[in-house]
Amino acid sequence: MSKINIKIEGVPYQVDAGLTVLEAARECGYEIPSLCTYNHGECNQGSCRVCLVEATGARGLVASCVYPINEGMEITISSPKAVAARRASVELLLSNHSMKCQQCDKNEKCELLHVARLTGAREDMYEGAKTPTTLDRLTPSIVRDTSKCVLCGRCVARCANAHGEGVLSFQNRGFRTIVGPAENRSFANSPCIMCGQCVSVCPTGALMEKSEIDRVDEAFRAGKYVVVQTAPAVRAALGEEFGMKIGTPVTGKMVAALRRLGFKKVFDTDYAADLTIMEEATELLGRIKNGGVLPMITSCSPGWVNYAEYHYGDCLDHISSCKSPHEMQGAILKHYYAKKIGVAPEDMYVVSIMPCTAKKFEKEREQLKTEGLADVDAVLTTRELGKLIKRSGINFTKLPDEEFDRDIVGDYSGAGVIFGVTGGVMEAALRTAAFVLTGKEHEGVEFKEVRGFDGIKEATFDLNGLELNVAVAHGMKNAKVLLDDIRAGKSKYQFIEIMGCPGGCINGGGQPYVRPCFLPDEDIDIVDTYKQKRANALYSEDERQTVRQSHNNPQIKALYDEFLGEPNSHLAHELLHTSYAARKPFGN
Repeated sequence: MSKINIKIEGVPYQVDAGLTVLEAARECGYEIPSLCTYNHGECNQGSCRVCLVEATGARGLVASCVYPINEGMEITISSPKAVAARRASVELLLSNHSMKCQQCDKNEKCELLHVARLTGAREDMYEGAKTPTTLDRLTPSIVRDTSKCVLCGRCVARCANAHGEGVLSFQNRGFRTIVGPAENRSFANSPCIMCGQCVSVCPTGALMEKSEIDRVDEAFRAGKYVVVQTAPAVRAALGEEFGMKIGTPVTGKMVAALRRLGFKKVFDTDYAADLTIMEEATELLGRIKNGGVLPMITSCSPGWVNYAEYHYGDCLDHISSCKSPHEMQGAILKHYYAKKIGVAPEDMYVVSIMPCTAKKFEKEREQLKTEGLADVDAVLTTRELGKLIKRSGINFTKLPDEEFDRDIVGDYSGAGVIFGVTGGVMEAALRTAAFVLTGKEHEGVEFKEVRGFDGIKEATFDLNGLELNVAVAHGMKNAKVLLDDIRAGKSKYQFIEIMGCPGGCINGGGQPYVRPCFLPDEDIDIVDTYKQKRANALYSEDERQTVRQSHNNPQIKALYDEFLGEPNSHLAHELLHTSYAARKPFGN
């Protein structure tokens, strides 16, 4: 890329052409106060005016987040005029803000409070009426509070960029402007897929996951037998809540913390990921051999399932009937493990720690009840687990490394671990499908062709004469390309993996926030690299496992021998499979 010459505060620099003033300043070591932490297409409105600077050739002050640099430009950040303007911009935002900081779930991670400190914004400089508030708590997944919204547009852009969706938009004009679903509807009455990507980029507490910490507290008070399971992506990110570098695997410390929180048993959802592969790979090969509906699409991501039910109701028979891993784990815990240890299924309370806000919605589905009992009782995000640990006074970084409970339903393979990253479910399934079809393990174990963060990945494998064409997509904007081909009858694939969140579960809507302004020890390119760093944590754990294929998990073998019979058996379908139903995008 070509370089151009600029000056910042009178100091000459050479920077890449095509950057904005804000990006160039960050490259050169300056932090211009801004609400554009994600200045990569997620916030390009320039509307908040927090990042105003002086630049030669411009008429007046410019919003540095959208103003492009050019050859010879001189940028002044610290002039009295720019300093005063930035402070006034923040004070105007605060004048229409609820300012209930102590009660806000975003406390300590609020970017508005951060820029208020940087700019020296004064309290109550502008007083008057506030925009009428909408408080939406109707879904199990996401809470929207417009009294905290600064109208930056990051959530609007993320929904569009990740999913091609327009669930969120600016509504009304002037003082009455708000951001929300069409007609200011509740998320519950909109085609929102509950993925929480909007929550991930919101700079304030205007969008948050709906906390279930109180529900878990109540289960402990009620004397329930409370067990917990953790998704693979959680271990790759939880450490970030305690100041650890992004991509630091914290499996052992996470287990130790959960034990100290009082859970009777601490299980790894990777066990059920292995179980999912056994059911899903068997279902796929059955469809291929018996002329079933193809391509078959994975069913692990509830955000993707929600999208399909809203927009592709005519294609639902392409989705695997397998429950997602944590729901399978819940069913096995309540209807197999509970009986083994002498606990009544209704007394066992299953808590899932997930990187995903859509899992909160998923656990409420009627199709995910077995004998009238929900498979999972509560879902906490990675961020909520961080809050629980901090609330309990546990010094996370000082904890020893401990092992998951592995009695009866605890063992897991490396294949289960990689479920947390895009391409992981596909690779895990291929490891087992290859064995079933060839009778021997795939040389080298891994199928690296389906790894990486390209929007759509495709590959062809010759498995003992069966030519298997596969595709992997993450984010609904990419998935739509594959789904439209299916709808048009021209899909060339037999098996497709779809993940709702860009990058997969490692970038789920319940994962720790990646805010460069709060990560002084991270590299400047962290917004571009954090997904790979989290993915590397999972791939490295896969490599450390002795068993790396789901079909070689001894406890999974024992489960079929002692209880289920065989993959896709009648009992397996009762406990581990589900169904889907088309939904209207705007409810009734």
